[in-house]
Amino acid sequence: MLTQTDPVSPPPDELERAELVRAQAGDRAAFARLYQRHHRRTYALCFRLLGQASRAEDAVQEVYLRVWQKLPQYRFDARFTTWLHRLTVNLVLNELQKQPWWQKVLPLEGQEEPAAPDPNLEGVDRLLPRLPTRARQVFVLFAIEGYRHEEIARLLGIRAGTSKAQYHRARQLLQEMLS
Repeated sequence: MLTQTDPVSPPPDELERAELVRAQAGDRAAFARLYQRHHRRTYALCFRLLGQASRAEDAVQEVYLRVWQKLPQYRFDARFTTWLHRLTVNLVLNELQKQPWWQKVLPLEGQEEPAAPDPNLEGVDRLLPRLPTRARQVFVLFAIEGYRHEEIARLLGIRAGTSKAQYHRARQLLQEMLS
C-alpha cells in the first residue's frame, strides 16, 4: 500500500538540513534547536569517555562552542550526527592528551571521584566510570561507538594490539563488577 507524505511537512532529514543552513547563516534560534536535538547524545558520549559528570558537562559546552565556530565549514558530505560525533570524540581525546599524566591517575582535590557511579545510569553505563581511563575509552569507542581497533589506535596514539588488550581488560573488569 502506498502512503502519501504530508506535503506541508518535509522529511526529518530536510528539516535538519534547513536548520543547519539557518544556523550556518548565524541564526541562533536554529542553532539552539540543533543543540536541543543532539546535546543528550553528546553528553552521553562525553560522560562515557571522561567518566565524570562535571567534566562531561564542560566538554559538551566546549563541543557546542566548537560546533558554532566550525558550522560554516560543514559541507553536508556526511550526516550532521556523524560530523558532530567525530568532532566530539576528537575534542575529548585531544583534551585528555593535554592533561598532565598525574591528573589522569589522581583526581584533583575537590574533583569528583571517577569511581562514584551516577545513580541515574543503568547497567554498564553505571560501571564505566569505575574502569581505568584507557580501558574505559577503548571499551566505549569499540563496544558502544563501533570503532575498529585500528581506528582507536590512531585516535588514542596506541597500537591496535594495545587497543584489543585494553578492551578485553575492560570487559573482564566489567564482568567482575557485575558478578
